[in-house]
Amino acid sequence: MRTRNKTYYRFLHWPIWIWVFFLAPGPLTFSLFATGFSVANSIWLALVLCGTGIALAFGQAPGCEPAPYILRFDEDRPNPLYRKVCYTFAWNAILNFAILNLAGLLIATITGVWVMKQLYQYVYLPLCILILLLGALGLLPRVGRSTKGEGTERRYFYGSVWAVVTGQTLLLVMWKAMPADLAHTREGSVIKLIVYAGALVTMGMAAWGGKLPRTRPILPGELMVD
Repeated sequence: MRTRNKTYYRFLHWPIWIWVFFLAPGPLTFSLFATGFSVANSIWLALVLCGTGIALAFGQAPGCEPAPYILRFDEDRPNPLYRKVCYTFAWNAILNFAILNLAGLLIATITGVWVMKQLYQYVYLPLCILILLLGALGLLPRVGRSTKGEGTERRYFYGSVWAVVTGQTLLLVMWKAMPADLAHTREGSVIKLIVYAGALVTMGMAAWGGKLPRTRPILPGELMVD
């Protein structure tokens, strides 16, 4: 059984939580990808670095603890507040951007009008509040009162991470690499939608089958091993 987290293991989790909280102000993130790094982005990044760095130092972020909190994947233990907060914001980073980008591509495909900026200006915050509320109520995987469902819930979480990160990365590459005379047409939107949705479905199915890291089925009572 793993009795401690190695220093490099703890440190490697830090960029994950930097990214999660850096993405939290969605319209600011949209402006980052649309127009580049700004003073506001720099200030927010500095605040996130300080906050997550303190959490790392005190072991108050998942994966950054001196020792693993979960030793058996179906053990009924209280879920610490820091896990609830971190995973709730992680779900926001996963779901909010994926939903808005998918909605924007669907609208552009059907109407030929690009409304991604408006979606991030007017829809991101209400959706973020909804996701945070679900997290506060313990209705999202890994944010409940107990860690008893960890063996299954970790599969949902990491499967979603693999699917969304892959889809978003491909979408970003297409956005930057696609010729301008095609990118802003309905045909270009259709191509982006097919690739993006296809990546989400493909990676989701692979995760469902346990083919991706940290998505395999966990046996009852299985231990957290070194």
